[in-house]
Amino acid sequence: MSFTTTVYFVFLLIGLVFYYLIPKNYRWTVLLVMSYIYYLSYRLKAVVFILFTTITVYLLGIMLERIQNGADAYLAQNKQVLSREEKKSYKNKIKHKKRIYLVIALLLNFGMLAAIKYSGFAISGVNHILRAVGTQKQFSLFTIAAPIGISFFTFQAMSYIIDIYQGKYACEKNFFKFALFVSFFPQIMQGPIGRYNRLAPTLFEGNSYSLQNIQFGIQRIGWGIFKKLIMADRAGVFVNAAFADSNQFHGMIRIIGLLMYSVQLYMDFSGGIDIVIGTAQMFGIKMDENFRQPYFSKSIGEFWRRWHITLGAWMKDYIFYPMSLSKGMNKISKWGRKHIGNFIGRTLPICFVNIVIFFVVGIWHGASWKYIVYGLYNGFIIAFSNLMEPVYKKMAAKCHINTNSRGWKVWQIIRTFILVNIGWYFDMAGSFKDALIMMKYTVVGFSPSLLFDGSLLRIGIEVRDYWIILIGCIVVFVISLLKEKGVSIRESIANKNIVIRWGIWYVFILLIIIFGYTGGVQAFLYANF
Repeated sequence: MSFTTTVYFVFLLIGLVFYYLIPKNYRWTVLLVMSYIYYLSYRLKAVVFILFTTITVYLLGIMLERIQNGADAYLAQNKQVLSREEKKSYKNKIKHKKRIYLVIALLLNFGMLAAIKYSGFAISGVNHILRAVGTQKQFSLFTIAAPIGISFFTFQAMSYIIDIYQGKYACEKNFFKFALFVSFFPQIMQGPIGRYNRLAPTLFEGNSYSLQNIQFGIQRIGWGIFKKLIMADRAGVFVNAAFADSNQFHGMIRIIGLLMYSVQLYMDFSGGIDIVIGTAQMFGIKMDENFRQPYFSKSIGEFWRRWHITLGAWMKDYIFYPMSLSKGMNKISKWGRKHIGNFIGRTLPICFVNIVIFFVVGIWHGASWKYIVYGLYNGFIIAFSNLMEPVYKKMAAKCHINTNSRGWKVWQIIRTFILVNIGWYFDMAGSFKDALIMMKYTVVGFSPSLLFDGSLLRIGIEVRDYWIILIGCIVVFVISLLKEKGVSIRESIANKNIVIRWGIWYVFILLIIIFGYTGGVQAFLYANF
């Protein structure tokens, strides 16, 4: 039940009618039923995996809270009896017990994720090592079809159990409400990765009907469909043709293909998120934004704070901070400040943690060396930039560069865009080897004449399609620029008189109908994560 099909919108309409007709206290049940219908529409057997995560995390969350509540009650009853050392010893014992339950939750769920997504990759690696050392024994490969959204709902559930362990909020006692939090249907396929304390209240409370929520939700969905059908699917035809054979095209065709992939990926992923957020808003549910004009970034670090924001926030809260503030990193930092210098000593542990995080980001994207290299590519650039920051500042001062000038900021954006697109080779290619071949043939045989000799018209799309993509990019750029300046497009249009307001939306709908790519709707790129 893809977001761009008629079936999805009929499903959404029926759900909205039921949601707003029944009493507020029971409206969340409509969302739960819709979520499981949506999930089952893809694959019946896949429900086992989401139920496994839901049941294990729900039960372990309750057990964690019971342990803590019991400990608090015991300490309150015996605060006059226990010495400070006894209290400290008891607290450490409780903390250790809670940590065991947390580790069980992490092992069960990340273990399931690893078994499904990475077992084949791991076994292939072991077999390769065995062949390299001359051993004839080989392990049999086995694959399990990954259920949709497993990375998303696993990470979302793990954020909940870690927060319960840390005592950030009370656990959810109602199993079915917790099941809704894990499975909420718009976000199940490609995020955003929600946090329980922000998402749960609007999921469970039963939101009042709001015409503005319906209108704004439809508008956001329309914007997502515009990105997907007019831009992403059209650019995807060129990308598929240009990179079907890693040895076929050279030079300028590769560069155009890379830029087309940049358009496809951003429009596809952010367009899908627009549909998710718009769908949720129609039910009065506010979801976290996942994109914030990423191609305006002035560094790779800033890019990852603007691209797939909720994944970056998850990594920051549950990996970066725990690692960077750990005793081991503090020791490394102290040693570095003493023997290398304050700046390097303070920065080196952060650089190491960033590399670890982006290794995990690469693994999260898929079981392949190309994704691991993709993650490390970003991690090493960020780490190197952090270490070189004082050098960059000195060089800018010596060259009398005004780092606050508009020209310098534009250069930083262009530089970052180029670095991001180089990284897309690893994301786009079929394998790490293919990515290297693509890079090689981008340089070999470079000739701008290919832009004018008709070669581009033999790669899947026509002149009309190029113009549509170009104009669409200009529209997205202008809207992104306005958003970057703090302008709310929907509210600005809503404040216009009715003729202008509805005129804009009718034109927008007509554009989607007329220019939406009809060569076959492609699946969302992040649908299988």
